[in-house]
Amino acid sequence: MQSEQTSSRSSDKDRDAAQLPQVTHARNPGMDLDMNWVRAVQANTSAIERRCATLPGRRSVKKDHQAAWLLKAITMIDLTTLAGDDTPGRVRRLCAKAAHPVRPEIMQALGVDDITTGAVCVYHDMIPTAVETLEHMGVTLPIAAVSTGFPAGLSPYHLRVEEIRESVRAGASEIDIVISRQHVLTGNWQALYDEMRDFREACGEAHVKAILATGELGSLRNVARASLVCMMAGADFIKTSTGKESVNATLPVSLVMIRAIRDYYDATGYQVGYKPAGGISKAKDAITYLALIKEELGDDWLTPDLFRFGASSLLGDIERQLEHHVTGHYSANYRHPMG
Repeated sequence: MQSEQTSSRSSDKDRDAAQLPQVTHARNPGMDLDMNWVRAVQANTSAIERRCATLPGRRSVKKDHQAAWLLKAITMIDLTTLAGDDTPGRVRRLCAKAAHPVRPEIMQALGVDDITTGAVCVYHDMIPTAVETLEHMGVTLPIAAVSTGFPAGLSPYHLRVEEIRESVRAGASEIDIVISRQHVLTGNWQALYDEMRDFREACGEAHVKAILATGELGSLRNVARASLVCMMAGADFIKTSTGKESVNATLPVSLVMIRAIRDYYDATGYQVGYKPAGGISKAKDAITYLALIKEELGDDWLTPDLFRFGASSLLGDIERQLEHHVTGHYSANYRHPMG
């Protein structure tokens, strides 16, 4: 959201985000809808694409540094199953994998303590199974639930709001909501703001991630404006996709959303998280996204509190790369199942 470019409110210099002022991470309370700010937002698509095209080649890390980045990436994965054929058994296996995402012998060889993923993400009906499984294992891990008529977000409005409340009562501490794309496509920013405020209120103490479904918003400018409006309405995270669209997370979309987050932080002092989801399945892609976050927002955002991957197969490839780092040999994918 600046002249490179996603906003007229920011300098066109490539600022070092690590120099942003250090603040205690407080939950974003939102603000009144500022239509002057929203209308001022533009996106220079060619400049954004040029910036993103340079990133993978410039930010390659190897050996021990790569292993460290990949371990960090694991702690930021929302390990997800959102299939029509989900069963309690599958969710229990997913929770077990989230609690111990890398085989013990690999962790021992790396000389690091055990870690967990950032969260487990499931449909509403599977929340009780996830809660029971994690409690039985003695593991404290956030449970995220998709809501509001996921993935299309076209169910009756009162049911979408009540679905949030039901998921919170069932034990979800994070709610991934989907916005109404029609509000963005028709430029009805007040309606989007009001919707997001209602969803945030229904979440109560649970944190809310706003899924923009960026592949269906028509332009990067719409992505930038929708990001800003959702943050004004109190979103704790903004998220690219449901994973069900034909186009999900991409680097250009990510750059636009990350710079919207940076502009919002510059203006309000509140940090909002970012979650790319859908299509991120390779370890090298995870490192590229982490490098983008580090360059644009700084180290403060490289924590599970402010950055997550929405993924499932990504963890398998990361574990495979870590085994290669330890043994010098690539293993078969079946050696790294989700459970």
